[in-house]
Amino acid sequence: MTESQLPAAGTRVLLLEGIHPEARSAFESVGCEVISVERALDESELIAQAAGVQLLGIRSKTQVTERVLSELPDLLGIGAFCIGTNQIDLAAANTHGVAVFNAPFSNTRSVVELALAEIIAMTRRLTEKDSRMHAGVWDKSAVGLHEVRGRTLGIVGYGNIGTQLSVLAENLGMNVIFYDSADRLALGNARSVTTLNELLSSVDVVTLHVDGRPGNSGFFGEEEFALMRTGSLFLNLSRGFVVDQESLAAHLRSGHLAGAAIDVFPEEPKGRGDKFVSPLQGMPNVILTPHVGGSTEEAQQDIGRFAAGKLRDYLIHGATSLSVNMPPLLLPERTGASRLVHLHRNTPGVLAAINGVFAAEKVNIDGQMLGTRGEIGYVITDIGAVPGPKVIAALENLPETIRLRDLR
Repeated sequence: MTESQLPAAGTRVLLLEGIHPEARSAFESVGCEVISVERALDESELIAQAAGVQLLGIRSKTQVTERVLSELPDLLGIGAFCIGTNQIDLAAANTHGVAVFNAPFSNTRSVVELALAEIIAMTRRLTEKDSRMHAGVWDKSAVGLHEVRGRTLGIVGYGNIGTQLSVLAENLGMNVIFYDSADRLALGNARSVTTLNELLSSVDVVTLHVDGRPGNSGFFGEEEFALMRTGSLFLNLSRGFVVDQESLAAHLRSGHLAGAAIDVFPEEPKGRGDKFVSPLQGMPNVILTPHVGGSTEEAQQDIGRFAAGKLRDYLIHGATSLSVNMPPLLLPERTGASRLVHLHRNTPGVLAAINGVFAAEKVNIDGQMLGTRGEIGYVITDIGAVPGPKVIAALENLPETIRLRDLR
């Protein structure tokens, strides 16, 4: 098969923020032209750079807004090569017929391992010992140093990361209490509580693993820190905007909290080497890391493979399995000469109207699948012949049509 015969020949892909080369390979293997940029882009830069692009890959810093989506009419799909999708205006993506995918599982282990490492490091005060050694001070003492065995870990958010952390923490001999706004099945000997306040007053370590929904902004502040036990530890490896950084700094300076480990921040630099400022800087009992919870080579390789694969399957086959905004359809191999995918506003009678077009033009349907999700409907139809221009025009002109694609 020549390069021009590859199924995605001529498709342009833009990958931002240093996405793993595994993604580039996945796209190039089907004929895509790939452009890679190592840093995040602001709104205007993104619009300029992504002109004519069909697929966009980002991580956590690039914001895909309504303006961006309205200025990029060729864009078909966005891959968030990370867990969260709060950096993408999903409602606007629906309006413009852009499918969004993420990688909800690929970096779970990496985040969990960092959380455990930081809990142990703070409990043993390793960063303070390390700093004094580098300063030439031999500070051999057991004062204030503890094992994690027998201590109680409080997990706020018991999803993919929280549950795996729960299991591994128990293996270290920790007791686990968790709080989640949804009903969750406890793993091992973990115990759930019905209120956040109950958890905060009962544990030695609090770690946040909540999602990036707008309602979580400012979720953890002065009131919550005040309820934590004196001498307890705090970790945030979820989203920067969920924590009041100034309140955390005050409770650390006062000695109420013994330490903190923070990997995410309300405002983060766009690229490696850019200046970073935080009220938590300069505190010996604080571990600061530059949003590297999921930044291991293993996790990034898997994210690159997974998210790129989802975008590629959507481009070539119309598959929407695990999309965060499209109706999830898991498709068989194409059964006809051509596959038409019709994204539309979810109102009664659309499927009948689509099939009416096929009937009027005497087009035989070999296979068909419909899915809906909120205000969006998605129909995939395999037909026995290449659709003529009258069929395409009639489907595009249906009042409910958002986007029509011919995947022959």
